[in-house]
Amino acid sequence: MKNVVILGSTGSIGVNALKSVGNLGKGWRALGLAANSNVKALLAQARAAKPAYLAVFDHDAWKELKAAAPRGVKVLPPGVEGLAEMASLQEADIVLNSVTGAVGFAPLLAAIRASKHIALANKEPMVMAGALLMAEADRWQARIIPVDSEPSAIFQCLGGIKPGHYDAVLSRVFLTASGGPFYKAKGSLAGVKPAQALKHPRWEMGPKITVDSSTLMNKGLEAIEIQNLFGLPIEKVQVLVHPQSVVHSGVEFKDGSVLAQLSWPDMKLPIQYALTWPDRAPSLAEPLDFFKLSRLDFFKPDFRRFPCLALALEAARKGGVYPAVLSAANEAAVEKFIAGALRFTDIPAVVEKTMAACHGGAGRLTFAAAVEADGWARQKAAEIALRLRIKR
Repeated sequence: MKNVVILGSTGSIGVNALKSVGNLGKGWRALGLAANSNVKALLAQARAAKPAYLAVFDHDAWKELKAAAPRGVKVLPPGVEGLAEMASLQEADIVLNSVTGAVGFAPLLAAIRASKHIALANKEPMVMAGALLMAEADRWQARIIPVDSEPSAIFQCLGGIKPGHYDAVLSRVFLTASGGPFYKAKGSLAGVKPAQALKHPRWEMGPKITVDSSTLMNKGLEAIEIQNLFGLPIEKVQVLVHPQSVVHSGVEFKDGSVLAQLSWPDMKLPIQYALTWPDRAPSLAEPLDFFKLSRLDFFKPDFRRFPCLALALEAARKGGVYPAVLSAANEAAVEKFIAGALRFTDIPAVVEKTMAACHGGAGRLTFAAAVEADGWARQKAAEIALRLRIKR
């Protein structure tokens, strides 16, 4: 029996993960499900999957869940405490972390220290303190398998190479980006509305990551995640805009050979691979048909038009707490944009000003410093966002 815990079960990754667990069939079970606040969807999942544990992050939603949970199901405490407890359950074999933002930091650390097989779709903790988390995983003999399609593609291309040896054998990593809905747009992006930014041309994702894809910040965050997952200098990560989203990323070895992972844009494939690694099983994803591919295009990203990507690469080069500051400021700005309190082009402005206000942030990183920087950056970003709105 493989017992799987899914943190973020009502989001797009979690929904597909439950489908993958069902597809894997006998011997696979959803042991625990956790969501942010969608109790209705969580209870529907619980009736179908029959988990032993449930949790919600939101305190008000927790009261509702506690009253309505099926008999025999244990409801864990609300907030980060419940997520961390679920991530470290003794019965759990695999922990899928697909919550959004820095909320996933404590559950990820708990899963690492419980020596779990971790399927990671929550990139923000890896941005905040990825090198420290990878060292902690090595210490506790936990294994982190990336779920997002691009880091998963790179992980698959590097199969057979021992961790710690990637930099020695690689010349470049090709990190592909769909470009989002605006990479061909003409004129100013200042008037972009949240509804427009939330319509991705290729992927169905949660609101935060969808907006990040439209600003190309998602690709910047992934670049930092890849830097930390594989112990690579950021200079070896080359971003390519690939609108078809068929080549999910690739690597170039020092002898000039290039390996890439290709499939139709469907998250069920990398999710299932992260669950079954090192094995593979038939998935629910449609097989790739090369005869249906009319073309594969690749473009250089426009750093001037999409400054979030440049800001992320700058944070990666500076190191220290700057990636944590970048991630937190972006999360705060995106939240304000979705709520209609900021313009689309204000997102990079808030991030840039928050990073500029961080002094001495390139020093030695610790878990405590990363968490402290996250909190500081959220507050500073909120102040900057308010000033920008008042100025308009």
